[in-house]
Amino acid sequence: MTRPPAPDAFRIDAELAARLVAEQFPRWAGLPVVPVENGGHDNRTFRLGDGMSIRIPCSAAHAAHLPAEQRWLPKLAPHLPLPVPVPLAIGRPARGLAWRWSIRTWLAGETAAPDRIDDLERFASDLAAFLGALQRIPTHGGPRPGRDNFFRGGALAIYDGETRRCIAELQDVIVARRATEAWDAALEAAWRGPPAWVHGDVAAANLLVQGGRLCAVIDFGQTAVGDPACDVTIAWTFLTGESREAFRRKLSADAGTWARGRGWGLWKALRKQSQERRPGTAEAAEALRVVEDILSEHP
Repeated sequence: MTRPPAPDAFRIDAELAARLVAEQFPRWAGLPVVPVENGGHDNRTFRLGDGMSIRIPCSAAHAAHLPAEQRWLPKLAPHLPLPVPVPLAIGRPARGLAWRWSIRTWLAGETAAPDRIDDLERFASDLAAFLGALQRIPTHGGPRPGRDNFFRGGALAIYDGETRRCIAELQDVIVARRATEAWDAALEAAWRGPPAWVHGDVAAANLLVQGGRLCAVIDFGQTAVGDPACDVTIAWTFLTGESREAFRRKLSADAGTWARGRGWGLWKALRKQSQERRPGTAEAAEALRVVEDILSEHP
């Protein structure tokens, strides 16, 4: 499933965000609205006053995530060892914006990056502890994998056709045989465990650090109840070597979960590389690094 692009014809900026707040939530009118550094691809984020944020989806597909976040984040938050955003209000379509948007609590911190982290192994262990706590929360009534959460927590087979097409397209830059073997192994590592909560998009952009440590986790738009393997892709997209091993140990990920996690990471990186076919771009180089890292680890 390809990610819907942000609309080119509609500009989501601080002026629009401020007007939406003033018109729909006058009690917060006049509070400063400031764009956030690395404000997101799927959503645009703005700080509202000192303690709130405005989150405007860039497409109707991403706006479809709002009901699940609104319902479940307040229920998940008390069970988690780190802060997560708490929804405060949902805005209605207006001023050319064709979908809903939200206001939520502001969480301090900077987007995770190696130079902002004092100890990457401790960071990996803290993240694994967070995910472990998330997975232990009772799942009754939780959202199942589907289109609204891009099938997170579901079976990798949903992306089988796309992955094999990407492997065929990229056989001039990757070892197609090895990629196919790793993908087949991921598909064969069937998930037989009980349903668990998954974040759905555990990436550096959704992890905040402060004082050199992980301090918050954001963007639960793809949260679901199902197979937790999709949440371990951070092991290859951000962690390396000893920090990757620390993450796996703390999470107690079994061989099947690790193989499926490699599959999720391989699909994401192959798709990204296929989309970034311009040689020399940073995005293409990073996607290739992830693919090569995953294939080097595959038995």
